[in-house]
Order: sequence, then structure tokens, then C-alpha cells
Amino acid sequence: MAQQGTLYIISSPSGAGKSSLLNALLTKHNGAGKMQLSVSHTTRATRPGEEHGVHYHFVQVEEFKELIERGDFLEWAEVFGNYYGTSRAAIEACLAQGIDVFLDIDWQGARQIRELMPTKSIFILPPSREELERRLIGRGQDSVEVIKGRMEKAIAEMVHYDEYDYVIINEDFEQALFQLRAIIECQRLELRQQQQAQQNLLKQLLAE
Repeated sequence: MAQQGTLYIISSPSGAGKSSLLNALLTKHNGAGKMQLSVSHTTRATRPGEEHGVHYHFVQVEEFKELIERGDFLEWAEVFGNYYGTSRAAIEACLAQGIDVFLDIDWQGARQIRELMPTKSIFILPPSREELERRLIGRGQDSVEVIKGRMEKAIAEMVHYDEYDYVIINEDFEQALFQLRAIIECQRLELRQQQQAQQNLLKQLLAE
């Protein structure tokens, strides 16, 4: 029996560095392609540099609502006036192949998924509110009003950090990346995972 992949929920306020950490993890430490970021569906407009099917599956509101009616989403939510959803079939297929899947979703979506599937969840926090605001301003993408709204939403999101299994403070990027990788490696060494991955070896070692 092949080792089952683990479903990871990764949440953070906007600007805490979650996307950068995930990109670095998948680029530098994805041995044998055993880790994958879930590609969600969304109704929001494409941003510069984004590709359909790579960053998101970009769909119209009508199509998204049809997928909801069919029960195709493991979870879905409306955020800043746009819809986001995660395909159940795509997640289950990856996990069955032994691939660890990362869901980049908020605390509301995390609650939905925990009720349906086993998960490990990680919350990324900034080192301070001041640093979080500096990072948001540094993007140069949003107006003062939008940044103010994102800060207010960030504070409301951070209240839910204690619903997660792990918390990483992203002050030093390389340290935070090391901690994220350590969580994944520890999970792969968990008893149930090793029993699946090392069946033949365990039979040989314990044979009478």
C-alpha cells in the first residue's frame, strides 16, 4: 500500500509571506514531486503574471455557482466580493498518489475542510502589525484605502490562529522556511505514514 499524502491547510493574513514561503518550499525542497499546491477556482480577475490553470482556475460567476450546485467543491467562500473554491476530486486524487497537497485558504475554509477530511493546519503570522503594514505598502499594488481594509481584515483573521496545529512567525524568511519544511518532514515520519511507506521493510525486520 502506497504512503498516503497529507492535506495541509495554510492560512495567514495578507502580507505575512505565506505565498512566498510555499513557493520557496515547492521550488527548493520538492523532491520527487511529492508536494503540490492546490489550484483553486476563483471568479476574481487575473492579476499580472498569473496563468489560468497554474495559479487559479479563473471562471465566471455563473460557472462557479453551477459547480457549487453539483457538489464539486470541498470548500468554497466569498472573499472581497469574489468566489473561491477547492475541487474535491482533484485533492483526493493527489493524496491517493502519495502527494502532499497544500491548500492556501482562510480560516473559514479551513473549518469547512476539517469537518470533511483529515488535515494538518499551519498559520503564518507576521512579527508585528507594523511590519505587516510595511509589506502591504511595499507591494505597490493597492491604494491607501485598500491597505487599510486589508489591515482590518488581517487583524480579524489573526484571532483564529489558535484553531491551527502549527504556528510559524515569519520574521526571518529562511528560518520560517526551515520550520515549514520541518513540519512536513515530521509528518512523513509519523507512525501511520511509516507503516504505509515501509511495509516490506517492517515485515522483514519483525519476521520470526
